[in-house]
Amino acid sequence: MQLKRVVVTGLGALTPIGNNIKEYWDALISGKSGAAPITYYDTEKHKTKFACEIKNFKIEDYIDRKEARRLDKFSQYAIIASDEAIKDAGITPGNINKHRVGVIWGAGIGGLETFQEEVLSYAAGDGTPRFNPFFIPKMIADIAPAHISMRNGFMGPNYTTVSACASSANAMIDAFNYIRLGMCDVIISGGSEAAVTIAGMGGFNSMHALSTRNDSPETASRPFDATRDGFVLGEGAGALVLEEYEHAKARGAKIYCEIGGGGMSSDAYHLTAPHPEGLGVIAVMENCLRDAGMNPEEVDHINTHGTSTPLGDVAELKAISAVFGDHAKNININSTKSMTGHLLGAAGGIEAIASILAINNGIIPPTINHTTVDENINSELNLTLNTAQKRDIKVAMSNTFGFGGHNACVLFKKLEA
Repeated sequence: MQLKRVVVTGLGALTPIGNNIKEYWDALISGKSGAAPITYYDTEKHKTKFACEIKNFKIEDYIDRKEARRLDKFSQYAIIASDEAIKDAGITPGNINKHRVGVIWGAGIGGLETFQEEVLSYAAGDGTPRFNPFFIPKMIADIAPAHISMRNGFMGPNYTTVSACASSANAMIDAFNYIRLGMCDVIISGGSEAAVTIAGMGGFNSMHALSTRNDSPETASRPFDATRDGFVLGEGAGALVLEEYEHAKARGAKIYCEIGGGGMSSDAYHLTAPHPEGLGVIAVMENCLRDAGMNPEEVDHINTHGTSTPLGDVAELKAISAVFGDHAKNININSTKSMTGHLLGAAGGIEAIASILAINNGIIPPTINHTTVDENINSELNLTLNTAQKRDIKVAMSNTFGFGGHNACVLFKKLEA
């Protein structure tokens, strides 16, 4: 069977450093931090008092307020980012077959704020189980792609992938496979998350996963730095329009890049910690390269998972050195989480977008906040520290890993006729 080629024709983003694609990209290449004190609730008794919240945001600028009340934030964010991506791609009822357009979306947690509010409301009452009739439809993780589908009349495959922080990367790989197997023409993919809540922050704090650099939030996310002390929680959404190449050409769509391949693996090691030698990460990158039919020496750029945790960053860079050998020092490696924080299930979406825009603009966004060399990290690696670097990028990879040992890697390349 001859596999179809798959390209990216639309992008949309709602992030802690920009509320659309242009704002997001401008902030990335300028090295802007999205971390700041939390505004959503009183943090006085909380261990970590900051996060990467979305800023300058009014839901009524995007969605009717009455409709918005029936949506958890993670669904609101999904709709906003996908609306931008669909518009960017020029998708209209007249140039698609709605039965061959799907939505495959990622969310690691789903409607956490809704769940928290409803349970707290019940606990504060007299024990009578009074719950909002929208409680379950707002909370369940699959509801975001359902709203995108209903909003646009897309009647193809529609579901959510849940693999913790690898969720949206897994969603993109599923979408890629549906299209190259000829089952769909277009799929809206990506992911969204809205976990900056009392429960979200408290839960990650109890695991000692979050940075507690309360005196300097903007520098707290510092991947690869010797003084890193945990990740910074973020929120938002990233959406991509994946499309079969001939279908995109036929309707005259602009094309950002081609998807070369996708890889998945499991650490099979620990609930939350990576294998210290990065064995699962080695496997996922090798699987991705094999799927793309490419050699390690062809890769120019890797957007790492790079969360700013003591164990994770070292394991991932060890894996890169193992897979790419001497060529590893020629690769521009970065972590855009240094700016956006960690968007959990949405991380793969916004980081894929960063990789694609790097290819299109010939610029690698920096890994900011690096001040102290970690002796456990190979000093020959180019981690694109603190300042963006210009480079002609033909092939970029985006790594995303999740609690439970879920690993996903997507490879993007400049379009070749």
